[in-house]
Amino acid sequence: MTGRFLGAACAALVLLGTPVQAQARIQCVTFARAHSLVQLAGNARDWWARALGLYQRGQAPQPGSVLAFRATGSMPMGHVAVVSKVIDARHVLLDHANWSRPGMVERGVMAVDVSAAGDWSAVRVWHSPSRTLGLRVSPAFGFIYPAAEAAMATARTAGAALGLKR
Repeated sequence: MTGRFLGAACAALVLLGTPVQAQARIQCVTFARAHSLVQLAGNARDWWARALGLYQRGQAPQPGSVLAFRATGSMPMGHVAVVSKVIDARHVLLDHANWSRPGMVERGVMAVDVSAAGDWSAVRVWHSPSRTLGLRVSPAFGFIYPAAEAAMATARTAGAALGLKR
């Protein structure tokens, strides 16, 4: 019995000391697709163009919409993030991955529209390592609205025009 126990203990130590393959780091596109109703593929920098004709796009944040960032030298693939809460016209909370550190998922982080026109074309996003609201201003296209949300908004608008109440 002692020999079996010792053998099992040695086997367990060998297994504990054996390196395991690291889990793949989640990318912003994978995260946004999994946590929103916007189902696009490809690099984040291409989502705005790919959404044309499939999803409504605009400059006003809505919960569940995806904020699409433009590609830059420091962000060559662009970035996408899901709006979890709208605080006001210029402040939202985002859920996203791969922003502050590779593969890191962040929820409820502040993003601020710092554009002169108030159109979300220039954004500062909370950066965890520096504990500041953005080390840089990031250019953005705007918001991609989930298809279901767009259909409901259109129905509400049409109903209001006809004097119908929900």
